[in-house]
Amino acid sequence: MKIEDRKKINNELLDTFIKAGDLSLELRKKGLIKEIKEDNTPVTNGDLEVNKLLVNKISELTPEIPIISEEASKNKDIKDLSNFWLIDPIDGTFDYINNREEFTLNAALIINRKPVIGIINAPAKKRLFYSFAEKNSYELKDKKEIILNCAKKTKKNEIKAVSYSDNLKPIISDIHKKIGVTEHKKMKSSLKFCVIATGEYDLYVAEPRASEWDIAAGHAILNNAGGVVTDLQGNEVLYGKKDFKNPGLILKRSETL
Repeated sequence: MKIEDRKKINNELLDTFIKAGDLSLELRKKGLIKEIKEDNTPVTNGDLEVNKLLVNKISELTPEIPIISEEASKNKDIKDLSNFWLIDPIDGTFDYINNREEFTLNAALIINRKPVIGIINAPAKKRLFYSFAEKNSYELKDKKEIILNCAKKTKKNEIKAVSYSDNLKPIISDIHKKIGVTEHKKMKSSLKFCVIATGEYDLYVAEPRASEWDIAAGHAILNNAGGVVTDLQGNEVLYGKKDFKNPGLILKRSETL
């Protein structure tokens, strides 16, 4: 797929992401209907309505490419996936349910098992991020397109990390010490990828957890902004793995922090 084609798909999806983000906030304001899924995680009518909007638009734009969504069983049993979409309609459902701001809407296009398009909307924070090619990662803020290049915004002698929890697991704490992290802040959802791409933070380390749809859009945005995404052993992270499970992750603003 040519870069021009990816850009066209990306641009045609942005309005849908804005609409879906607005819908997620409207439904939350009215009062969400919550259920517990088989894996004991919550899902709301907001997740399902946002999923419907995103899936319908993506199906219209690329009808030949299968869509894998966290909130749907369709296509999850296809083997040897190489080119496909990954959707997480609401990442950070706990924050969404509890009137917090860090939840995000996510979609990524995977080509040859690598994420090439990534769109993330954090509607409660009024931040929209997207990318469709190398050196083409952006944040749309106040209707202005800001290019993301991972330029450091933290102080020269600081290495600021985002973390899944305030209480770091030993494996994560050890990596923080090795790299020289000076402080870390708890942050939920795929917003972690975006704030590293903007240069607001330098690092994120995660143990094996979550699923591919949680990270693919952020991976595209950060990677195309010049950041680094590997597993804990420094290997490239590819998509379409068994059960769509993630390895441990290290996200860096650059090789040298």
